[in-house]
Amino acid sequence: MLDGTEPGQSIAVSGVCLTVEKVNFGGFSAFLSRETLERTTFRDIRPGDPVNLERALAFGGRLGGHLVSGHVEAIGRVEDLKEDGEAFILAVSSPAEFKQFLVSKGSIAVDGVSLTIVEVMEGLFTAALIPETFEKTTFRLKTPGDFVNLEPDLILKYVTSTIRQLVDPAEAGTITMEKLRDSGFIAD
Repeated sequence: MLDGTEPGQSIAVSGVCLTVEKVNFGGFSAFLSRETLERTTFRDIRPGDPVNLERALAFGGRLGGHLVSGHVEAIGRVEDLKEDGEAFILAVSSPAEFKQFLVSKGSIAVDGVSLTIVEVMEGLFTAALIPETFEKTTFRLKTPGDFVNLEPDLILKYVTSTIRQLVDPAEAGTITMEKLRDSGFIAD
């Protein structure tokens, strides 16, 4: 995992983009700002807790998930994790302001793992985990009540922000079909 890693490079730790400060024998160190501690599950993490690790994408290679930056937008809570045949269904609650980023069959990063949203309900979304994802990530250790880092799809995040500013910057988060129609985004 750390072969070729040098100070200044980025590594996502449970979905949080961190800058490597030192590469130690068998590990690395990174600075955690107050913003990172307040906005992520790092506020509760303890030495020895398992985490998901992913190195930064090298442009020019294959993209096996969706675009994320490691900039966590919210903390969610695992509400359920149940078997569904050989797969698993993960149910996560999220803050109300995060709902704008939840789209059925859209993408989301949960603790840095790229997942496809199955269903969006009020204050909750579900995602299917294939056996490979379940076994190779910390999801196998999650139980209801555990907190997780949430990051929306990067493209959706910027499109949502752009539309919100075009429609009415004073009413951020209140995009309606009527406003989209009036602004020319939807034709009758």
